[in-house]
Amino acid sequence: MLMIGDFLNMMINLFPNISNNVNERMKDNFEGLDTIVIEEIIMPEVIELLKKDEDEEKLKEIFDYFENVCIDSEEYLNNVFSITVLEILGNDKIILEKAKKYMGPITTKLQREADIAIGRQV
Repeated sequence: MLMIGDFLNMMINLFPNISNNVNERMKDNFEGLDTIVIEEIIMPEVIELLKKDEDEEKLKEIFDYFENVCIDSEEYLNNVFSITVLEILGNDKIILEKAKKYMGPITTKLQREADIAIGRQV
């Protein structure tokens, strides 16, 4: 079962350039900082990759991992993932359409549910 630390470590592996920023933010280990790290450090990297839509292999690896998170994460990670990653993907329809090419069925379903939960039209 995946936990928040697993998620953050995997994102650092996928985006080595964010390592210092993530570690700096998390050093105080305040609860809730993980959502800020995902929103302000990790997701801008994912969104930038989707905007360019050039590195299909990396995007596939990211979204395969996201699918695993949706399937096999403990409750805290599942909640954080929904209110950060899945909601952010739905903020821009063009980005979401690009992301859908890589999203697995569970990620797609949960992303739609995240949009509905915040009152966004789907």
